Amino acid sequence: MSIRIDTSRLTLRPWRDEDVAELTLGLNDLDLAKWLAFVPHPYTASHAEEWVRRCLGLSSSSIRPAAYEFAVELKGERRAIGGVSLNKIDWQAGTGGGGIWIARHHQGRGYGSEAFEVKIRFAFHELGLTKLINGYFDGNVNSWSMQRRLGYRRVGEVASRCMADGRQTVEHVTALLRSDWEDRERNASDRA
Repeated sequence: MSIRIDTSRLTLRPWRDEDVAELTLGLNDLDLAKWLAFVPHPYTASHAEEWVRRCLGLSSSSIRPAAYEFAVELKGERRAIGGVSLNKIDWQAGTGGGGIWIARHHQGRGYGSEAFEVKIRFAFHELGLTKLINGYFDGNVNSWSMQRRLGYRRVGEVASRCMADGRQTVEHVTALLRSDWEDRERNASDRA
């Protein structure tokens, strides 16, 4: 079940062994890792190898998986510049979650929004999910700004802990309904 999703600039594809160096480099950055709940610091090649093995197991499954983990590849460079997840899928409830990260030297160019938006479209249109639940750590204004632009709403707060630096923080829980997403897309096409 090897799924590839293309945009004009990016390809979302399964992780592979050749990505270990870029994965290690991208996530061994405390300024990035401090916004991610489950990324240790320092992030080593053995962490990256373990992650790739886990993801290869997901992509080779023949049953409906509980997660899709994509490398975000910049088409011109044909290498991973980040990752986007669609995980915690509950097929009966029609829900899922997941996050995104883009390596620091590729941030500020809209790659994160582009990858996250195509993941949303995949979740709603291809998989038939009806609700996505995400979040962001207190202070991560870039994540909230992106999620808000894509139609997410804040629905709660929970106490959380960042693995990279050990701090206790607040995670703002966000949600996006498929009906709201479809209204947003319809309104955008009406304006075009």
